[in-house]
Amino acid sequence: MTASSPQLLEHLLHFCQWRASRAVVGIKECFRGEIPSSEVLGRLFRLRVFALGNNSFTGELPSNFSRNLESLSLEVNQLSGTFPKQLCALQKLKILQLWSNNLTGSLPYDLGNLSSLQFINLGRNFLEGGIPDSIGQLKSLYALSLDENMLSSKLPPSIYNLSSLWTLGLTKNRIVDRLPSDIGRTFLPNLRELFIAANHFFGPLPSSLFNISTLEMLELSGNGFIGKVPDNMGNMQKLQVLSISGNNQLGSSGHADDLKFLSSINSTVLRVIQASDCQLSGILHKSLANISFTQLEVLILSGNQISGIIPSEIFPKLPNLTFLHLRDNFLTGNIPQDIGKLNNLQVLSLRNNNLSGRIPSSINNLAPLLYLELHYNNFEGVIPNTSNLQSLLELGLSGNKLNTTLEQVFGQTTHRLLYVHLADNSFTGSLPVEVGNFEYLVEMDVSNNYLEGEIPNTLGKCLSLQQLSLMGNSFRGSIPPSFSSLQGLTFLDLSQNNFSGEIPMFLQNLSSSLEFLNLSFNNFEGAMPTQGIFQNASAFSILGNNKLCGGISELQLPACPIIKQKRFGKHKISLGLKVAIGVIVSTTVVAALLSVRCWVMRRTKSGTDETQKTSLYDHYERVSFLELHRATYGFSPANSIGTGHFGSVFKAIIREGTKPVAVKVLNMIDHKASKSFMAECEVLRNVRHRNLMKILTACSTVDFQGNDFKALIFKFMPNGSLEKWLHPVRTDDERYLTENFSLSRRLNIAIDVASALDYLHNQCETPIVHYDLKPSNILLDEDMVAYVGDFGLAKFLQRKNSNSGTTDTTSSFSPRGTIGYIPPGKRPTDEEFEDGLYLHQFCKIALHKGVMKIIDPHVLEHEEEANDDHRDIHVNNSEIQRRTHHESGKTEECITSIIKVGVECSMPSPSERC
Repeated sequence: MTASSPQLLEHLLHFCQWRASRAVVGIKECFRGEIPSSEVLGRLFRLRVFALGNNSFTGELPSNFSRNLESLSLEVNQLSGTFPKQLCALQKLKILQLWSNNLTGSLPYDLGNLSSLQFINLGRNFLEGGIPDSIGQLKSLYALSLDENMLSSKLPPSIYNLSSLWTLGLTKNRIVDRLPSDIGRTFLPNLRELFIAANHFFGPLPSSLFNISTLEMLELSGNGFIGKVPDNMGNMQKLQVLSISGNNQLGSSGHADDLKFLSSINSTVLRVIQASDCQLSGILHKSLANISFTQLEVLILSGNQISGIIPSEIFPKLPNLTFLHLRDNFLTGNIPQDIGKLNNLQVLSLRNNNLSGRIPSSINNLAPLLYLELHYNNFEGVIPNTSNLQSLLELGLSGNKLNTTLEQVFGQTTHRLLYVHLADNSFTGSLPVEVGNFEYLVEMDVSNNYLEGEIPNTLGKCLSLQQLSLMGNSFRGSIPPSFSSLQGLTFLDLSQNNFSGEIPMFLQNLSSSLEFLNLSFNNFEGAMPTQGIFQNASAFSILGNNKLCGGISELQLPACPIIKQKRFGKHKISLGLKVAIGVIVSTTVVAALLSVRCWVMRRTKSGTDETQKTSLYDHYERVSFLELHRATYGFSPANSIGTGHFGSVFKAIIREGTKPVAVKVLNMIDHKASKSFMAECEVLRNVRHRNLMKILTACSTVDFQGNDFKALIFKFMPNGSLEKWLHPVRTDDERYLTENFSLSRRLNIAIDVASALDYLHNQCETPIVHYDLKPSNILLDEDMVAYVGDFGLAKFLQRKNSNSGTTDTTSSFSPRGTIGYIPPGKRPTDEEFEDGLYLHQFCKIALHKGVMKIIDPHVLEHEEEANDDHRDIHVNNSEIQRRTHHESGKTEECITSIIKVGVECSMPSPSERC
């Protein structure tokens, strides 16, 4: 453990002895090493909450806790060993969070003895064996998450008797079972979320499952379900996500009504339908237009056997659709013109079908479109105008019968394109010089067309180019010298053309990136290079070039002829020749140096200048503008999760298989944004605390237009900001707040924030002032742990020389951040704050006139409900009244002490503060 851990433990012991018996105690700090011995923990008989999640603890899980423990949270550590049976004796335990550790072995049968348990999360461990049947004894359990373990065998029948269960999470295990046929009639009546993806469930999907009217999230992907998808989904009016993808026998083997289940959905809040890679056949019915899918954002039906035409009637009914994936099916006919009514569409994937006709001109109406995938259909004619698609990143048209010129394609397409796939068509003409305008191009494939002419030297301006295929055309001439600038090139195919001349030596200098090179069936001649990629015969091909010589021995080429050089002998070189040689050599050297310098500057300009300020984050994994742009779908508003002083925040999954992150993009139009970026980087690289937002990495480069771009990447906080919880916008949010935002939870958040501030002010080598602390800058993770974020206005305090004997002082500053008082529960514009009244006075007055009058009513409602839940129904009315009065008095006493601490800590004079 850290050096401060013994002191913290001592404080904990004193604190636990001092606190009242019903109080909640939690520690949230940065620890490592082993947790204190079970003997020490067993003496904490007043301990109610033991929260040490998100640290670096090792060793085995402690087993001896006080029997009064109500919450045990040790998630995201490195604890190992088996699940201690002694924990099964904690009869008052309500919350058990041990997810993301290294626990092994099986779950003890005695787990069912924890009769008070309400929440279990043991996901992301290495638990194996079966789930004990005793789990069915936990009648108060509302959440059971065992995702990402190695659990096998069948589910115990008793698990279906948990009538209070809201969430059942079993994703990514090895469970082999079938769902009971009557699961929705007699079992799990209150289930909201069912996650059983990536297991080995088999058999038909029981139709009764879709009778559970409370279901909101249904994730069944990656199993072995078979047969028809039930079409009785009308009762699931709260359904938001339906995912049945990856059940490769799900479908009725060619019957025409496999998609009938879509027409039976009756949820107006449905956001996602994923049914890809199954065996669904039939057609897309026009009747889908009669369903209210106004909130649908994702429709994925790829990899099935869907046939027929795409009905135009459905598009006007999908105003919020963002992703439409119908690829790898048997669709026929045209793309309807009405597709242009999908005003929010970002991804359109129709590749690998039998669609035909012309690509509709209404495609140009889809301004937010990022990816257009129409590969391998039977489209013909010219490509419609795409000038309005200024966000387009991929133009995928390979494998069709399109016959326009590349001049027309490149002349009207945005220069932001990253992927151009035009192979296997009938394009004519040359590769236009305008290709150099696509300086962020990553992949270009124009193979197997009827293109001709020389390759423009401007292609060398595409410095981000990684894959280039010009195969199967009639290009001629030599490989342009500008190709030497393509230092990121990994794949180059120039085969089956009419290229001539020598193979340029600069290709061997691309060895650090180039992985495959195909120069076959051209007219290259002369000596083969022998370095770089040309040292590995399996990495390149030169077949069909009969005038080449030399090279490595594996090529078995003839030796190159020896050219005799004419010697000057004793003849004197004239002064003029010496001058000429000198001028030529000097000019060549200067030109080379300038070329290198220009190349470096261009690479910097095009987005590789992530070395700026590398001292801030060079120990983190780098991320490029391209990756951030793709991960946020072009910084789409649909991915936006908030705004701040100097920019916007987006949710993103940067790389496949990784967790979501929050990307804070600075608005560089504001001249203060750059300073904010540097301030936040400087602060976050100098601090390490459990309740401070952790920066994962940063990006400092330019965007596709060459404008400065700066972004910070943080861990994604699924519960949003404290602002959302204090001031819910929707009535549904308000109800959820009432049910979940209790006094103890609010107090824990306050302790989290106070711990962070204490660290910044008193424990850092150089004290740091945040300057903009407010609810919108306090983020909550999945466990409602609070993190202080947004350090764009933070400031390091200056200390005077310690030898001077004077006290520390701060440097002078002007007002920063949010002007006015920082609102914990009321907004600064509330009508109560008039005539100079501010928070400190407001609370100080309440200490004399009654603190209960200033408390959020939701807190009191929640406490009353909690008290009601714990009352014995067998006591008489007078006893109930006595207990109610007693409990209310304790609540008021607790709140009064909290307000008193707040008032004393916010006295106008620092010397008067506690």
